[in-house]
Amino acid sequence: MKKTALTEVHREAGAKMIDFFGWEMPVYYTSLIEEHNCVRNAVGIFDISHMGVFELTGEQALSVVSKVTTNDPSTMVPGDIQYSPLTTPEGTIIDDILIYRIENGFWLVVNCSNMEKDFKWIQSHLEGDAELKDLSDNMSILAIQGPKSQPLVEEVLGESLDDLKFYKFRKTKYHGLEIIVSRTGYTGEDGFEIYLANDKAVNIWHEFFEKGSKYGLQPAGLGARDTLRLEARLPLYGNDIDDTTTPLEAGLGRFVKLDKEYFIGKEVLQKQKEEGIKEKLVAFVMEERGIPRQGYPIVLNGEEVGRVTSGSMSPTLGKAIGMGYIKVEHAQPDTIISISIRGKESKARIIQGRFLNKN
Repeated sequence: MKKTALTEVHREAGAKMIDFFGWEMPVYYTSLIEEHNCVRNAVGIFDISHMGVFELTGEQALSVVSKVTTNDPSTMVPGDIQYSPLTTPEGTIIDDILIYRIENGFWLVVNCSNMEKDFKWIQSHLEGDAELKDLSDNMSILAIQGPKSQPLVEEVLGESLDDLKFYKFRKTKYHGLEIIVSRTGYTGEDGFEIYLANDKAVNIWHEFFEKGSKYGLQPAGLGARDTLRLEARLPLYGNDIDDTTTPLEAGLGRFVKLDKEYFIGKEVLQKQKEEGIKEKLVAFVMEERGIPRQGYPIVLNGEEVGRVTSGSMSPTLGKAIGMGYIKVEHAQPDTIISISIRGKESKARIIQGRFLNKN
């Protein structure tokens, strides 16, 4: 298995390690619920160095990234971050990525499960002098998430982050080393990401804990990351979106700029928008006992009308929640559906918006 620069640190901290798409990663340190609640109420730190980072440069870099993504990177200036699906000619989702606008091009931050596929796909669409490099092996990424994340990150970096707005990033220094700090997050909480060279990862990790006790800092693993993103109704590639689903079906239409001159899959998505989708991704809360899991049937009046894509007990709400695709005619908020859990149907209610209404 691949290891991050922090693998031994996680082991020493007593983390339960698992194989995550070929990476040895911590799923939890103490317990999923404790780590989840720590991020919701204080601050947690995640090692997300398994994510891929590609650098796209050259005069044609903008043309390339505009062609392979559905959003519009032409509106970006250095320091901006944009979320976007990568799409196939059929309009389905290859991956969902973050685009960082740097001075001479772009950084593309991709899911670890799709790194090789994404790199080959983007590389196959290079034009002119555009050059694509994979920076992933030499880079570590930390995510510091939670309502107390800003004062902690400010203390470690020795600078104010008041002017770093949501979905923005900037370069700064950590002990003389140039790093990037961004403000996105995958938890529904305020949070920051730090990109830095592997050889400084252990130092900054330990410094966060030296200064983080007064903020209630705890390390958090993949288990809490998943329940946190589900409560925030954020899709997970491989569960809620994949190469069989389109951004319009997944509720990601605001990231599809059909007024852009061209992107791969545009014609299909334009037609789908005009004709209407047949199924859509919805969120639901269980009204009866049972935890929905990926693949469980969604039933209405004895008929299977969809399938669960993600589900879990919500530590914050104390209820089981989930997401799934359902025929669009049954997708209205407050519709009562049933989830078939090992042959037994349990009622659930479709909701609008996120499970948690955080500022």
